[in-house]
Amino acid sequence: MRLLSTVAVAALLAFSQSCKALHLRGGRPSLLLKEDAEKRALLQDVVTWDNHSLFIHGERIMIFSGEFHPFRLPVPSLWLDVFQKVKALGLNTVSFYVDWAQLEGKPGHFKADGIFDYSAFFAAAKEAGIYLIARPGPYINAEASGGGFPGWLQRLKGHLRTSDADYLAATDNYMANIASIIAKAQITNGGPVILYQPENEYSGATDGFVFPDPKYMQYVEDQARKAGIVVPFVSNDAFPGGHNAPGTGEGEVDIYGHDGYPLGFDCAHPAVWPASALPTNWHATHLNQSPSTPYTIPEQRMPKLTSEQGGSFDPWGGLGFPQCEELLNHEQVRVFYKNNYAAGVTIYSLYMIFGGTNWGNLGHPGGYTSYDYAAAIAEDRTVAREKYSELKLEANFLKVSPGYLTASPGLSNLTGVYSSSQAVTVTPVIGTNGSFYVVRHTDYQLTSSTPYTMTLPTSRGSLAIPQLGGTLTLTRRDSKIHVTDYPVGDSRLIYSTAEIFTWQKFSDRTVLVVYGGPGETHEMAIDASSAAVKTAGSGVTIKEVGDTYLVAQWQTSTERRVVQIGDLHVYIVDRNSAYDYWVAELSGSSPSSLIVNGGYLLRSASVDGNTLNIKADFNSTTSLELIGVPSRVTSLCINDAQVEHTVNAAGNWVADAGYHSPRLPVPDLSALNWMYVDSLPEIQPGYDDSAWPDADHTTTNNTYVQPFRTPVSLYGSDYGFHPGALLFRGHFDATGAESQLYISTQGGSAFGSSAWLNGTFLGSWPGIDAASAHNDTYALPKLTKGRRYVLTVLVDNMGLDENWVVGVDQMKNARGILDYRLIMSSPSSSTGNATTAPTVRWKITGNLGGESYADPVRGPLNEGGLFIERQGLHQPEPLRGARFAAGTSPFEGITAPGVAFYAAKMPLNLPSDKWDIPLSFSFVNDTAGTSNDYRAWLYVNGYQFGRYVSNIGPQRDFPVPEGILNYQGDNWIGLAVWATQSAGAKVPGLSLVAKTPVLTGREKVDLVEAPAWTPRPGAY
Repeated sequence: MRLLSTVAVAALLAFSQSCKALHLRGGRPSLLLKEDAEKRALLQDVVTWDNHSLFIHGERIMIFSGEFHPFRLPVPSLWLDVFQKVKALGLNTVSFYVDWAQLEGKPGHFKADGIFDYSAFFAAAKEAGIYLIARPGPYINAEASGGGFPGWLQRLKGHLRTSDADYLAATDNYMANIASIIAKAQITNGGPVILYQPENEYSGATDGFVFPDPKYMQYVEDQARKAGIVVPFVSNDAFPGGHNAPGTGEGEVDIYGHDGYPLGFDCAHPAVWPASALPTNWHATHLNQSPSTPYTIPEQRMPKLTSEQGGSFDPWGGLGFPQCEELLNHEQVRVFYKNNYAAGVTIYSLYMIFGGTNWGNLGHPGGYTSYDYAAAIAEDRTVAREKYSELKLEANFLKVSPGYLTASPGLSNLTGVYSSSQAVTVTPVIGTNGSFYVVRHTDYQLTSSTPYTMTLPTSRGSLAIPQLGGTLTLTRRDSKIHVTDYPVGDSRLIYSTAEIFTWQKFSDRTVLVVYGGPGETHEMAIDASSAAVKTAGSGVTIKEVGDTYLVAQWQTSTERRVVQIGDLHVYIVDRNSAYDYWVAELSGSSPSSLIVNGGYLLRSASVDGNTLNIKADFNSTTSLELIGVPSRVTSLCINDAQVEHTVNAAGNWVADAGYHSPRLPVPDLSALNWMYVDSLPEIQPGYDDSAWPDADHTTTNNTYVQPFRTPVSLYGSDYGFHPGALLFRGHFDATGAESQLYISTQGGSAFGSSAWLNGTFLGSWPGIDAASAHNDTYALPKLTKGRRYVLTVLVDNMGLDENWVVGVDQMKNARGILDYRLIMSSPSSSTGNATTAPTVRWKITGNLGGESYADPVRGPLNEGGLFIERQGLHQPEPLRGARFAAGTSPFEGITAPGVAFYAAKMPLNLPSDKWDIPLSFSFVNDTAGTSNDYRAWLYVNGYQFGRYVSNIGPQRDFPVPEGILNYQGDNWIGLAVWATQSAGAKVPGLSLVAKTPVLTGREKVDLVEAPAWTPRPGAY
């Protein structure tokens, strides 16, 4: 997603104060020249387009996508699970980023296997029937550390995301490798990749930079083409700026798109929808900027190809994702998404559809471990959110509305034309195969209900609706799509005020499912004057108008009504009931789809011989109604088990899916056999740091942190240490006059630091959410002249900043010590001579090996510089290291400042063969008003899956997926606790929590590779 860090937002706002400072250029492109189309045709003819939509294999298609990052779910066997949940929504595409930092942790050494194997991601997408939009960067933003840039880019002299030669050369190896992997998975090679995005939100630069730089953008595009990418290039301008649109010349893309985050990210006020945030000019802007391409929104945050807002990130010290979920809820889906349909979007992607987890230091400093994003699919992969169901209604409607793809949007702020009520605004989308009228409150913030009537042009003339009396209703923060002359199989709706979920034509009938809000009056006119009419259920009034059509009116209730008009069966339900309906593409049979009423999740349906097999999930005992079962089918299986069925009055199959919650023997973490090891031995007398790298760089290429304020660089990335905690050891020979230490440290938002002198605790900066750097002055004890002392400084690195604005090089914002000074006591009055501060000789460390990282399986970001990480003691079976002591646990803690590490074996015996059981580790926070401030890192089988800051928060619950956890065997849990206060710290409570188990039809989950502890050569 294109969420900027707090600092980046501040920078962008500051630059924009001057029209000279920030270049945000656009322009009206010319129509694509004939020779441009001919050049594209030479590359491939599978994915084509016109000004309305994409074509795949010659079929006009709407691309409805959601963003999903495989690197935020490091269990490849679960990728299919997410794809199936996306498919069940009615979406047909997934957009994905690639995190360069995880694949090329060392310059020139590209590694994409194991949990980073994108070929497995492509295979899972193809199995699920999902297209892919590839977005490998090189820059991605994505709330990832460095915006996806590897930390070693901090050492480049050149400016990032520009045509500077050293930056371009640095991207070559990564782009050649990742683009080649993607090229093999293109649809032209039988894979799922249909579009490719070069760069990401290349949309703004500081003064002094050519922007947009056509040579830079062309270089990135050429890298992809040289690696074999032939599918169309698509862009995601951060706003409708027209950058690199077709017709702008060198560096232009094939299909222009812009992002959209209309509600922003103010999760602190979830009930507030900001004024003037609903865009009403996007269609007109599109016609001005890129009239020859489909209207594309690549990121919309659920309010973001177009990407529409699919959710929001939440910063350290925020209020948590539940509040973001409330802000970007089902109402936002109804109003803002439908506003985009009114603008004619036909390539549309939601950021995020599934967020996942910022495990192993991959997140940027503006966010914590969870990347739930308040997305439709939660971080633990559950789908119980109402926005999931609302999105399912809309996506399935668009799937059965091909006329939408060629319809033409009209003005989006019309009042008084199609409705006499000034309180509603109607946007027409007029087509020859159905027309669509998007109705919303004129004041889209409105939380009260508004009555209205409509006058719509139809094939039967201009009709006043409702014809049978009464009024229509818009409830709070609602929007509706009314249709006219809309084809349904062999029938045609002259109009419908009830919204359409789906329609399917079966061998013996056509079924249409429509819905409305509670208590609303709805009306439908059907071109079926001579057909027999039959109604099941009460409260539907039907009137024949002349000899041409029928009008049916009803008030929505929880009772389902079925109106049969010839072979058209209209199922009338309320919205909450419609949430329970699913449409499955039916493989192995004709017709091609099946409608299913009921169940927690419908994954797939297939016919083999005379047997229908449903793959589905259940969280309670459920009755399934199967609508449109092929006539040759005689038996039913649910999740491969045969189930008896009956046939109801509507002619549909009914079967019960039994659910009996299993026993879940979740262990009590306080009862585990915890073992302890000191993880800050560096402050102990006699500690030997001779193996540590010397901090001896007297210059730096870092173009962000200037001027250079210390005798030698104390920036972690200058020495190859990019993720996690950083440690510094400063040796000096005392003069005896040293009285204070001034030190300036920087670690990113919510970071902390602590300092010791020869084991004496000097103090800590415990951190606040808004501070990425801090200056501290600590009093020193009386020092003995001539004696050697050692300063030990621990700095928490919260991730590297993103690099959204070109030219700032914010990603190079250093982590470590920015400045320091030994402050000398005042000279005596007798001599008047000031004493010169002694020279400090520094050592530095981070993760063992730095860019030659020690754990190739878990990748270059998983470990930081804590002692236990350098030794690998966070990995399974660390007791063989013989460093641990028994008799203490994290719940007892330590009584002095420092870092304690606790490890325990945690056996699990959960029935994961048929059950999907979400598990999370939950901290108890009782630090309010106490001095028990601490930081903690949670390790599960060697994977860092939680970073907890007790005095900042907000995250306390840390989901860990099966596959990282072994549900049927031993697990090794590690907890590093950094006590920042003089009294030490303990963990008030930590428990393993299981949510409602889901009886599942998913595939078996395979354990990821989790190497156990072995002695590490050279570890210190």
